[in-house]
Parts: sequence; structure tokens; C-alpha cells
Amino acid sequence: MTRLLSHHVAGQPLVDEAARRGEIFDPASGRVVRHVPLADAATVDRVVGVARDAFDSWRDSTLAQRTRVLFAFREQLAGHLDELAALIVGEHGKVHADAVGEVQRGMEVVEFACGIPHLTKGDFSENVSTGVDSYSIRQPLGVVVGITPFNFPAMVPMWMFPVAIACGNTFVLKPSEKDPSVSVRIAELWHEAGLPDGVFNVVHGDREAVDALLVHPDVAAVSFVGSTPIARHVFTTATEHGKRVQALGGAKNHMVVLPDADVDLAADAAVSAAYGSAGERCMAISAVVAVGDVGDRLVPAIAERMAGLTVGPGTDPTSEMGPLVTREHRDRVAGYVVTGADEGAEVVVDGRDLVVDGAEEGFWLGPCLLDRVTPDMAVYRDEIFGPVLSVVRADSHDEAIALVNANPYGNGTAVFTGSGAAARRYQHEIEVGMVGINVPIPVPMAYYSFGGWKDSLFGDTHVHGPEGVHFYTRGKVVTARWPDQEPAAPTTLYFPTSD
Repeated sequence: MTRLLSHHVAGQPLVDEAARRGEIFDPASGRVVRHVPLADAATVDRVVGVARDAFDSWRDSTLAQRTRVLFAFREQLAGHLDELAALIVGEHGKVHADAVGEVQRGMEVVEFACGIPHLTKGDFSENVSTGVDSYSIRQPLGVVVGITPFNFPAMVPMWMFPVAIACGNTFVLKPSEKDPSVSVRIAELWHEAGLPDGVFNVVHGDREAVDALLVHPDVAAVSFVGSTPIARHVFTTATEHGKRVQALGGAKNHMVVLPDADVDLAADAAVSAAYGSAGERCMAISAVVAVGDVGDRLVPAIAERMAGLTVGPGTDPTSEMGPLVTREHRDRVAGYVVTGADEGAEVVVDGRDLVVDGAEEGFWLGPCLLDRVTPDMAVYRDEIFGPVLSVVRADSHDEAIALVNANPYGNGTAVFTGSGAAARRYQHEIEVGMVGINVPIPVPMAYYSFGGWKDSLFGDTHVHGPEGVHFYTRGKVVTARWPDQEPAAPTTLYFPTSD
């Protein structure tokens, strides 16, 4: 019998034996390793109620108290780094080193949130009128929700909840039902760090749980990362119910390679950015735009590097790329290689026949490379979210910029060039939220904010960094007078002026 995972509510496991159940797989073996309860609306209401009850006392905690808990939580994460990475490897499938890096990048947001006393400072103006001062403060919202994807089961939630909790909110996390165990362990580490019960809670589920959270009257704000169709649903539903929403959607990240680029550098970057974590990254490069004749040199260089990649279980230290998260997802991604060939693309490297000895039932797909892809092909239009890299040919820098800007997604992009002028023009004209210059995956550090443009973002606020602090707080301006003991001024109905 496989173990049934628990929700984590008010600092304790909440077992829900009666709930519908989902299967959690080890992608490297194809075996079901545990089951996850899928919460109904009543369970969601119970969890939100716990967070609501914890809010009043947590919002009144001092900044020093919150900071001490955050520092302690950061040390808990550091002390359990390999354990958290192993949980990710066992349910997502990415290699151990990649999972360690994911947790470390999440820890950087915790470190950023430790500076919350400075980050929430307001402004003060003395004598805006005679004997009158004015100042601004920022206050927490209440119960806030994070709905997060399978591809970064530790890092993406940590884009959200450290900042939200530091700002004085209470948090309900609904992780992906495909790899939720690391979220439960993180909840336990919060408890061990001294976070009061009810401030951080984990509830598992599918669309029923999501929709219950989106409409719940005690939820003040929702943060989401996932595909564009679901991001649109989350944004529309939650805003219709009066909630603040940041919903990050899908991506089709382009890497433009100009003729003057260092081809070896660009090839290394393309392989790393396309096939790391089996391409299951929202910032993965899925389309290389080769300008001029550089494609004739770049494609063979990429193919040569692909031949040396080692694909295998994430627990094997020699593996560079692991399996995909589910069998259905593997089959869907592999289908794009067939479709691409049928639509006229040249299949340079076909990874569909990959066999991993001793793990034949795993969800394996080797790295794939398609050349001479055109914008009308499905392999270019769709967010594939797997190890399939398309190469599109462009005649000029102008054509490459127009191609990227015409794409409905605007998450991340990169340009490889030796020209400062060309790079500066690219960063100025490109309609994408995150831009790399000779950097293939331009994920901002924690003290900047992460987010795209166009169909990659619904709402106007990105996650973590300064925009995260503003998202999880609301402003209040106070105008104050402290009269002396002299008689009060005569009553007047005039509009107040600054005299």
C-alpha cells in the first residue's frame, strides 16, 4: 500500500482518508510512490478558516519577531537542503544538482524577506500644513493563496510565501498534485522555525480545490504560476470575486543568435537552457532564432553537444537530464517531434527512442532538435514544456526582433552577440519582461521581480522582489495634527488647504 500524503494545517498534519485521491509517480521508474488527497470545498473552507483566525495575531507581531522567524526558517532550509532536493527528485524527476539549485534560489527570496523592516518603510512629510504632518504606511492584506506548478515545487512557492508572511499575511499553499511532498516538509520546517500555527498551511487538490480558493470570501489575494489558459481562468475568476491577483502564464522563450556571436558560447547556452530539467522550466529556451548564416554553424554545434548528454535517474550523479514528470506529458511532448516533421521541419536529433537501462518504465524522452522551423508550425506556436528545441532562421536582426515581438508570450528572451550596440537595441525594442544578454536564462535575483509581459502575465504585478512586497501589502496615508491647549480654530466648511 502506498502512503497517503497529508494536508498541513495549523502546524499539524491533517489526514483526509475520505477524500478523492491522486497518484504521485516516481518518474524514473514509472511507479506510483504515494497518493495525495484532493480537497473538496469544505476542506478548503476549513483551511482558510484556520489562516483567517491566525491573521489578527500575526499581523500584530513586531517586525523583529517576524524577522527572527524568517532567519530561523532560512537555517532550517539550509540544514535540510539535500533532504528537500531528494523529495523533488523523487516526484519531479530532475537531477539532484538541479533540485539543490532550485531550493537555493528559493532560499534567496527568504533572505530577501529577512529585510522586511526596511522593505515596508513608509514616507514622512513634516508640516504639510501648519502643525500637520503626513505619512504613509503599508499593511498586510489578510489570507493570501499560492497556487503553484509541478516544475519547481520548492522554488516557485518560495517566490511567494516568504514575502507574504514577512509582510504580516497568513498563507495557504495549493501545490501541484504531481509533486507535493516537498511542500509538506517545508511546512514542517516553518513550524520548527517557530512560525505560529495557522500562518502557513498546505492544502492539496485539483481544480475543485483551486476554484474553491478563488471564490472564498476570506481570501484577499491569489498568486499563481502555470499555463496561460489556467492563468487566465485564475485571474478572471478571482478578480470577479474582488481579489488581488498575480497570475503568471506560459512562455515561448526565444534565444536570438546574431552572426557575430561566439558560436561555442551560444551552443553551450542553448543546450543548457533547452534541456536542463528536461525542458520543464518556464524560462527554458524553446526556440533559437539564428540570424543570417550563423545557423549553419550553430545547429551542428548544438547537435554535437547533445550527443554527449547523459539522461538517467535524478538520483544518479552522472545524469545530466532526468525523465519527464508523467507518462501523459512525455507522450504529448514526443508528439511534437512527429508533428514538426509532418509540417516540414528537419529533425536533426530525435530522442524518442531513448532507453535507460534498468529503468525502462520511466517517463523518458531524449533531447530533440528541429531545424528550419517556421512560425506557422505547432512546434513553434505551442508551449511544449519538454526537451524539444526548435531553430528558426531569420535574415536580419530586424526580422528576429519582429518575430519575437509577434509571439503572444513575453516571458523571457536572450540575445547572443558581441556587439554592445546590437544588444542595447535588442533590450530596448523587445517586448518581453525578462531579457538576457549572452545569458540564456535571465531569472532575476530575489531583490528584483520575476514576471513576463503579454500572455505570460495576467495582472500588473510580478512576483518576489519589490513588486512582491507591494502586492502583499496595501498603502495607507495618514494626515495628523496634535493640537496644543489653545482654543480650537473656528468651524469652517471650506476645503482644507496647505496653509
